[in-house]
Amino acid sequence: MVDETEIVITGIGVVSPIGIGKTPFWNSLQESRNGVMTIEAYDPSALPIRFGGEIQDFDPKAHVKPRKSLKVMCREIQTGFSAGALAMTDAGLEHGSVEPDRLGVVFGSELFYTDPRDMRTVYAACTENQEFDMDVWGSKGMHRLYPLWMLMYLPNMVACHLGIAYDGRGHNNTITVGDVSSLHAVIEAAEILRRHDADVMLAGGVGTRLNLTSTLYRSTANLSHRNDEPAAASRPFERDRDGMVNGEGAGALVLETKSHAERRGATIYASIAGWNCSFEPVVPGQSFEGTGIGSSIHHSLRHAKLTANDIGHINAQGNGTLYGDQVEARVIQEQLGDTPVTAMKSFFGNLGTGSGAVELAGAVLSIEQDIVPATRNYANADPECPVHVIRDAPLHEKQNAAVVVSYSGTGQAASVILRKP
Repeated sequence: MVDETEIVITGIGVVSPIGIGKTPFWNSLQESRNGVMTIEAYDPSALPIRFGGEIQDFDPKAHVKPRKSLKVMCREIQTGFSAGALAMTDAGLEHGSVEPDRLGVVFGSELFYTDPRDMRTVYAACTENQEFDMDVWGSKGMHRLYPLWMLMYLPNMVACHLGIAYDGRGHNNTITVGDVSSLHAVIEAAEILRRHDADVMLAGGVGTRLNLTSTLYRSTANLSHRNDEPAAASRPFERDRDGMVNGEGAGALVLETKSHAERRGATIYASIAGWNCSFEPVVPGQSFEGTGIGSSIHHSLRHAKLTANDIGHINAQGNGTLYGDQVEARVIQEQLGDTPVTAMKSFFGNLGTGSGAVELAGAVLSIEQDIVPATRNYANADPECPVHVIRDAPLHEKQNAAVVVSYSGTGQAASVILRKP
């Protein structure tokens, strides 16, 4: 008998520094192609960090329809929409192919910052003797803004645009809880399907840590400073890591009930067997213990009715920070022992709220292909990170199940367990 509550993945869309589309992305993972390099979108020479995981050769016109929507899409909304469109195409779905009330969208998102170069004329109108005068903003600055400026930067617009484009009139939501947002979105989508409140859900996430405004705003304390060798900068769990690498990207997955996918003859990549969201209260300025991460792994295993021995690999958060990697590695060892670990941020850095969806896409392909990408730049094991990192070459072993882990600096954590269909 078909399990009506089984949730399956039938479409994958990726816009990343190592490839746009499922196949280029997967090929880069298998061939260990680097996606971290000196920033080209703007001149970074005056900045302390001059490199990151930047998306190359991205043409939004190839994916965004109708094209007039581009007028109200910043770069992040464009990449997020494109990832969703790629996932729907990969799943063999288009506008009108799903009953509108049974199609929903949930996306992880974040604050989208204006590029300061786009505001030069506005700033100039309110500046005298190199001093910005807020008192003349209303009379001299406001009317110079693009009338639809606000719509270009609202975090919820990715989900809205996708819902409009594919006539999805079901559940539509946006999750904004930092790096864990993508997995939260996938988990919410799975819960909606489990309740039979939809037949198809498009879920994913988009983010950037490379936007110039946010780059100027954020501290560089936890970042790698390897300006002389960007390709070697992202080193999750490795002894000589010196911090996180910033990046940008988006990922999306089409989720369906298994019965719906089978009725329409869809290709099934993997099942979502278990999931959990947990939280650890984090006091600013104090270290965290990883209890939220551990709880999310533990309860997702229980949900999936699996044990550590059933898991073929772990797709870790692996930020590359000194303390964060130690905590995550210790928790993984406690919950899953010596299960092989891969850390895809070694390829492209931290994509912010896009990381979880992009890495989940990589884990789904690992399940389907029975190949797990090796972690880049892992030369020396760190005794403080007691995990079995896949290194040097991809792991070619049957992958019946995998765990994908994400956590945010504010204490949220999530785990998703994938299983071969």
